[in-house]
Amino acid sequence: MRHKKAINHLGRKDGHRKAMLANMASSLIMHKRINTTVAKAKALKTYVEPLITKSKEDTTHSRRTVFSYLKNKEAVKELFGIIAPRIADRPGGYTRVLHTGFRQGDGADMALIELVDFNEAALASAKAEARKATRRSRAKKAEAPAAEAPAEEAKAE
Repeated sequence: MRHKKAINHLGRKDGHRKAMLANMASSLIMHKRINTTVAKAKALKTYVEPLITKSKEDTTHSRRTVFSYLKNKEAVKELFGIIAPRIADRPGGYTRVLHTGFRQGDGADMALIELVDFNEAALASAKAEARKATRRSRAKKAEAPAAEAPAEEAKAE
């Protein structure tokens, strides 16, 4: 029975699992999105989100702590230099797991894991929706005073 066994061992020994998650986390940080199985994506999410939270505070201690997990100097630079400033005001939920179907060879459930603030397509559509809403509200406000102006002129006469 697996009662109170929260971690998914992913069919690997401890050292292999830690090395795999460190490599996947480095790849995610460097490329902003990676394609993997759903089980690995969920395990990676629990592995990388605390590291991203740690990167919000740029101190020597936090850099060394994150480096001990990632074991990749370039990934640490990317995380603290580029990613941390963009997620500074986000209170959590830095990654998104999107199911993409099944792998051709063995039918494994595949997923795309990505950093939320680095998906340009989603950010562009969100900005477009915000602009549309603003235009509509401004257009209504602009029409309202124009409609009232002739009525006020008629009263004045």
